Amino acid sequence: MTTETAVRPGSAPGPGAAAPLPLEAAGLDLERRLAARAARERAAVPRVAVIGAADVLRREEPQTAAARAAATVHLTADAVLVGPWGGSADTAACGCCLAVRWQRLRTRTERDALETGLSRSAAGDWPVLPEYTADAVWSLCRLTADAAGGALPQVTRLDLETGQVSTVPLLAEPLCPHAPHTPQAQVTVEAEGFPASREKPAADRYRLRTAGGYDLPAAALANPVCGVLGAGTWSDVTSPTTAPVAGSVFMRGYAGLTDVTWSGQSHSFAASRDLAFLEGLERYAGTHRRDRGGIVTDSYDNLGDAALDPRDCGLYAPETYRDDPMIAPFDPSRPIPWVRGWSLRDDRPVLVPARLVYYSAGTAADHFVFECSNGCATGSCLEEAVLFGLLELIERDAFLLAWYGNARLTEIDLGACRSPVLRAMTDRAALCGYDVHAFDNRVDLAVPVVTGLAVRRDGGPGTLAFAAGAAFDPETAVEAAVSEILTYLPHLPRQVTERPAELDAMAEDFGLVRRLPDHAALFGLPRMARYVGSYLEPTAVRPPAEVYAEWEDRRPRGLDLRDDVLWCTQELARAGCDVIVVDQTAPEQRRMGLRTVCTIAPGLLPIDFGWARQRALTMPRLRTAQRRAGMRPDDLRESEVRRVPHPFP
Repeated sequence: MTTETAVRPGSAPGPGAAAPLPLEAAGLDLERRLAARAARERAAVPRVAVIGAADVLRREEPQTAAARAAATVHLTADAVLVGPWGGSADTAACGCCLAVRWQRLRTRTERDALETGLSRSAAGDWPVLPEYTADAVWSLCRLTADAAGGALPQVTRLDLETGQVSTVPLLAEPLCPHAPHTPQAQVTVEAEGFPASREKPAADRYRLRTAGGYDLPAAALANPVCGVLGAGTWSDVTSPTTAPVAGSVFMRGYAGLTDVTWSGQSHSFAASRDLAFLEGLERYAGTHRRDRGGIVTDSYDNLGDAALDPRDCGLYAPETYRDDPMIAPFDPSRPIPWVRGWSLRDDRPVLVPARLVYYSAGTAADHFVFECSNGCATGSCLEEAVLFGLLELIERDAFLLAWYGNARLTEIDLGACRSPVLRAMTDRAALCGYDVHAFDNRVDLAVPVVTGLAVRRDGGPGTLAFAAGAAFDPETAVEAAVSEILTYLPHLPRQVTERPAELDAMAEDFGLVRRLPDHAALFGLPRMARYVGSYLEPTAVRPPAEVYAEWEDRRPRGLDLRDDVLWCTQELARAGCDVIVVDQTAPEQRRMGLRTVCTIAPGLLPIDFGWARQRALTMPRLRTAQRRAGMRPDDLRESEVRRVPHPFP
């Protein structure tokens, strides 16, 4: 198709304008035929827009956006969408919301064709709209004109091939190019009284609501027309270890479109589905900023103490910046986008590079690092989300300290754990041919961190699988690590056998480890077992009650979640780290009673993927933490660093 012209579907092109392309021409024709039917019945004329002829994720001209927003019939290449209709005043959505959500669900080929600016040519007149299709669309317009439709706006889809009719709910797009339908005042976390007192259900309960306790609009989150998180979910009924539910969606980031998968792994499909939606919403909020405004663009040199120095969070090795064309060294004199955060340690506002907070967004000016979801978490309130974000930072930091620092860890005797759930999980792993081990992975921070390791008994493909967990309750940390491992075991052998030559090449040249999946898959190779002697030959095997006796005497046991957050803050401050909180919550999440945050503790080792992009290897903490913990008398020497890609999944 040739480059599209900005003709509003439903109106004739002006003098000298290019003729409308097939989809646009079909939209004009459909609007004329609907107008004729409306005239016969003395009814309102439906406005028609087309979706799929131009990129609606880029801001359209105001006149075009207004016309699209007002449309109640939307023509695509394979369907007619009628709506949005119904809903309430505080959930209102428009045709622009529908178009944006629809485009995000298209295939990689469709999205690249629309969004990359490449020239396109028409392959013929399409879609073909016989009279009975126009009759069906008109009937749907009449049926939905005065329908209530429930709490959320609805969209009715007429399939042009089968004639099948289906209806799905639509959530308003907070960044709608026409107008914000979910206006939110820009409230800073400190203005909300953060951190606030939050009473816990019990001293050892850190979630104020269960995963199933949120009123999540599942049909609006996952449907093939306008799902916020994807076209649907799928369940793996063949999994021998968990009851997985997952979904996925393409998100455009630094390196083009990325297939972002979100999943829940529990012991029932219902529970897994709730967890999957919560993870999907967390990634939705963390990949891109969903609120308007709140961005400050300036240089670090100008901002000074009002801003976080991104160098404190780690940078890549100089040769990475030299060899990788996608990144450039941090330049403190270059203006970059910043977002507002709050320092819990210093009790003051602080600006944070947007690049460190939203991990699929960025500009050419701030491409000094590729961040991932380090420290991002969701909860029922800011305090809950912050606590779990900090636990994740502590978990990942400890894992990397042990891995790259080649630390000798104490193995935890799983047979001495009280949890029947844990015993059931290790039994399931055994049925898959794996022995499961767990290690006390604390270094210089007191919070229990457990690294789990599954070892395939026969030494075949899928030899090793690692995971980690952190929690105030030690057995909860063990369960979290083992549960995470169980999610990988059914698939790991296949992931290795599908790409043996590629993984063998990575084992010979670590520079070929470039993507997130490469790290775990590499350690599915039997030959990689030679790099994990510190885990396969632990210094001791001890029961958890003995390993964590000192912790049990000092752990926080209050009923206020605020105290737990402040305890973690103080523990990190003793290690020389600030604790910074950035509220990532999307407007859709606020309506569901959810809050999502990015927590940052500058100085802790962050997880990175790709061997050339390992900030942990350049950071002082890698060399000093074991000495601070009393695990060795001196700093780690360069010759002692385990320079092997980490196996964190």
